Amino acid sequence: MPHIRATVTDPDLPADVRRDLAEGLTRLAVTALGKSAARTVVHLDLVPADRHYVAGKPLTDGVRDVHLEVSITAGTNSAAQKAAFIAGASAFLTELVGPLARGGVALHELHPESYGYQGVTQFDHYRGT
Repeated sequence: MPHIRATVTDPDLPADVRRDLAEGLTRLAVTALGKSAARTVVHLDLVPADRHYVAGKPLTDGVRDVHLEVSITAGTNSAAQKAAFIAGASAFLTELVGPLARGGVALHELHPESYGYQGVTQFDHYRGT
């Protein structure tokens, strides 16, 4: 169950762009990481540019950035799959929202015994219990 948290420096991001962002990141989780769309969650945090700092300085008006934090189950993806997701995310985000100040992606691999949803760990999900 990937959980994708996207912090976007635009509190007024239009609804259609938010939808495209969620759909595109879900699609990328499916194509690059082999994840299930039905089990993928995208959470958008829309923040003002002056709350996002690069090199210790807040972004100026009109400059956007997106930072992704993606939680995945440890051991379920190869290095090549993770690299494909990071490269694909960079290209997708730049295409969707324009040039980014930094455009970071962090893949957090969580142990299957300490990660799950609806009361079921990923360990138990993969075991089929």
